[in-house]
Amino acid sequence: MTIEISNESGVAVDETVLLRLMENNLAELHVSPDADVAILLVDEGAMEALHVQWMDEPGPTDVLSFPMDELRPGTDDMPTPAGLLGDIVLCPQVAETQAVAAKHSTMDELVMLTTHGLLHLLGFDHAEPEEEREMFGLQRELITAFQATERRRNRA
Repeated sequence: MTIEISNESGVAVDETVLLRLMENNLAELHVSPDADVAILLVDEGAMEALHVQWMDEPGPTDVLSFPMDELRPGTDDMPTPAGLLGDIVLCPQVAETQAVAAKHSTMDELVMLTTHGLLHLLGFDHAEPEEEREMFGLQRELITAFQATERRRNRA
């Protein structure tokens, strides 16, 4: 599995946490170890340009996902085949503002946004109420599992 992380945001981010998060989430979702995904962290100007170009909406946003091979989550018996999941683009500056409002750390916000972006790469959406319940429920489960893994790792 190739997880490429590139920070062009100018904000210091613990990329090893994002790497462990993706490894954990991809394993939980039974995605092939031969799947590839990229995470790009950009500043507000770059994110605004992408937001306008791809969503036709003004201003920077927190996360954008660009799926490639339209892969879906697998199962224990049938993991997702190898392929290119796509790109997740994060804006740490927007994440920081949202984290303050939510009263948690910027890293917690980036963990949530990265997980959210991954679910979009795997075909999840939240346009309809039922889709939103499913996606956000799975997002909570993945983050809870990752946090438990991190607590065990930090105790060791």
